[in-house]
Amino acid sequence: MAGRFAPRTPTTRTTLRGGHVPVPRSFDLEQGVDLGLTLGPLRRGPADPTFRAGRDGSVWRASRTPDGPGTLRVAVRAGGGVAAEAWGPGAQWLLDGLPALLGADDDPAAFVPRHRLVAAAHRRRAGLRLTRTGLVMESLIPSILEQKVTTDEAYRAWRLLVRKYGEPAPGPAPDGMHVMPDTRTWRQIPSWEWHRAGVDDKRAATILRAVRVAPRMEEAAGMEGRKAQERLELIPGIGPWTSAETIQRSNGAPDAVTVGDLHLPGIVGYALAGDRTADDAAMLELLAPYEGQRHRAARLILLSGRVPPRRAPRMTPGNIASL
Repeated sequence: MAGRFAPRTPTTRTTLRGGHVPVPRSFDLEQGVDLGLTLGPLRRGPADPTFRAGRDGSVWRASRTPDGPGTLRVAVRAGGGVAAEAWGPGAQWLLDGLPALLGADDDPAAFVPRHRLVAAAHRRRAGLRLTRTGLVMESLIPSILEQKVTTDEAYRAWRLLVRKYGEPAPGPAPDGMHVMPDTRTWRQIPSWEWHRAGVDDKRAATILRAVRVAPRMEEAAGMEGRKAQERLELIPGIGPWTSAETIQRSNGAPDAVTVGDLHLPGIVGYALAGDRTADDAAMLELLAPYEGQRHRAARLILLSGRVPPRRAPRMTPGNIASL
């Protein structure tokens, strides 16, 4: 997907929260992009303090960039293309990364469907692009929180910790939006606050090990997919599942298929072979024709809606705070 920037000057420039004026940018796309499909994986639950979807179709993100906190608003223009504004010390960094965020580094033409179901999903979801944030820690920390627990538990932990220890998003962000804590603040969270958020000692310790070497972790954003995963997996407690979930977002890695997931092998097996009992090995064999694009294939399978009927009861949420 190719695009070009055309700077746009606002008619008014009003100083907003944090003393920062909005920095505008427009982005004309040669091909359409579906903001919801492309940026949706960055949202950690419906109440994620760092992400908000507007009723007008716009998307708001609050991020901690190398230049500091920033808020980004992206919307599709009525005449086509995308318009964006950003606020805060990280505003320029966020706007410079806008093309990659919207999939400019992605190459959907490299994907060749090998199954009828995948081909149908590919046609219906033509606006899907693989986002690339260029930010590792903002995807790594919530991915660690999602280890071995229900998604609701992980989303709650992320929400509580970011709201309590993060900072309000710069600019006119919707109420309740926050930028995640900086590395120093993560290290200072008391053990009982992790427990109140439902985070066990193992996951908390993994996050603390990662934030201590955050600059080394962030370097993975500029690495090839497998090498990026290897960098993250140097941290005890970070395995292939967590590293894949992270670089899918930070690097836009099209081949970073998630292994070790409780549900994905059965979904892929059922969709492609009618086998709901498929394990990781069977899933990887089924996805082998998509080598180089296995993550995209898995996304399309999930978007197809063909999932095995539920038989087993849902995982019961735990209560770390009561232990």
